[in-house]
Amino acid sequence: MLNKWEGIILRSIPYGESNKIVTLYTREAGKMTAMARGAKKPASRLAAVTQTFTHGYYLLRSGRGMGSLEQGEPIDSMRHIREDIEATAYASYIVELIDRLTEDHGQGPNVFGLLYEALHAINEQYDPEAIALFVEWKMLPVAGVHPVLHQCANCGATEGEFAFSFQEIGFLCHRCFQIDPYLVRITPTQLRLIRTFFTVPIEQVGSLNLKKATKQFMKKIVRTIYDEQVGVRLKSRSFLDQLERTPELLPQKEKPEEKGE
Repeated sequence: MLNKWEGIILRSIPYGESNKIVTLYTREAGKMTAMARGAKKPASRLAAVTQTFTHGYYLLRSGRGMGSLEQGEPIDSMRHIREDIEATAYASYIVELIDRLTEDHGQGPNVFGLLYEALHAINEQYDPEAIALFVEWKMLPVAGVHPVLHQCANCGATEGEFAFSFQEIGFLCHRCFQIDPYLVRITPTQLRLIRTFFTVPIEQVGSLNLKKATKQFMKKIVRTIYDEQVGVRLKSRSFLDQLERTPELLPQKEKPEEKGE
């Protein structure tokens, strides 16, 4: 059976002398894996459209076992992501996270839309670190984690001072602080940001400028949840950690003035 689907390439690995095995996330059918025969050959019509991050229309033949990728029509090659090491690093983290948290032929709640918005935002040169944070928070339910962020996870209160509890995986109000001795105190601004990252679509936030310290705080919380509740270990995260430790690896750019939250 032949199907034409809109998709984004998550992963492309060599197979044999001339083939590739590609994993793509499609709008219509979720994640798919297919053989792209001859795609390693530079002259192949499949060479360009099977590169990681490419957004396009793909003609896939499915049957027993692995399907085959017959044709591809590029929509966007994500040129900035390919040419900028920081953009590449964060985009690689996003596609690996989505790949690891989803099953073939399975569809999470608008995972394609999240992937599409994230890669296009990075390609349009929005802050890749902030975009990756959005994806991390929004993929938690796909990973089976449902943090309680609209009220106190213990008593249900919506008013008062709040802290984040890894034990309860959500907010605790000041009346319930004694439940978790290791909770993390948060400001009202940090509480709003966590809710924003979890609930608001990337496209509605625009060019949100976050201070480095704010991003570090948000990252520490969400990655602790992944480490303790999900247990995924990503190769791309190791590279991001290396970039954090050695920022001199990044080309010098004019940094926008830090403002916002």
